[in-house]
Amino acid sequence: MMTSVDTELIRVLGDPLRFQIVTLLARETLCASHLVEETGARQTNLSNHLKVLREAGVVETKPCGRFTYYKLRPDVIAQLADRFADLAESARTAAENKRACP
Repeated sequence: MMTSVDTELIRVLGDPLRFQIVTLLARETLCASHLVEETGARQTNLSNHLKVLREAGVVETKPCGRFTYYKLRPDVIAQLADRFADLAESARTAAENKRACP
């Protein structure tokens, strides 16, 4: 069964821009300026999305001079992937289970 943490994480990653940010951060650690350039989003909009990702524990920050770099936390993504893998396996084994109608 999905927990409220899983549900919240799915909601957080369900936003197209946040998913794009996560996809970019899966390839390399980037600062906000890089993310603005890559996504085409406005700085304020991007900052709001990064805050949501940070609060959800999906990304972590590292200050570097006057810049802040963002790094994806692969363990969080892996845990969610494991939950979906469990759901897929459950669906495979339950494919023949059918509850009778009353």
